[in-house]
Amino acid sequence: MSLITKTDLYFTDYSWSAIHPDDPKVTGEPDSTLLNRKEGYEILYFINKLSDIWSLKNKSSAMKIERMVRDEVPTDLHSQLNIRNWIHDNWNESKY
Repeated sequence: MSLITKTDLYFTDYSWSAIHPDDPKVTGEPDSTLLNRKEGYEILYFINKLSDIWSLKNKSSAMKIERMVRDEVPTDLHSQLNIRNWIHDNWNESKY
C-alpha cells in the first residue's frame, strides 16, 4: 500500500509521462536504474518504496524523502540505489 499519492507531493513541477507498469524505473527494489528527479511517477514510486523498506508510517517522513531528493541529495548521484543510500546515511542531518 502506498503511503503517499500524487496529490500529497510537495513539489508541483513534475512531468507525468506515461510509463509501462513493468518499466524497471517503477518496479522492484531501488537499484542501478537512474532516478529522474523531475518525473512524478518515478519519484512517487521511489518515495513509497523507501517508505515500505524502512517501515515509515507517517506522510511527513515520505515528504522528507521528497524534499531530500530535490534539495539535498548531491546532483552527481543518479542511481536509485546511490540516492537511497545517501538518504539513509544523511537522514538525521537533513534540514527537513
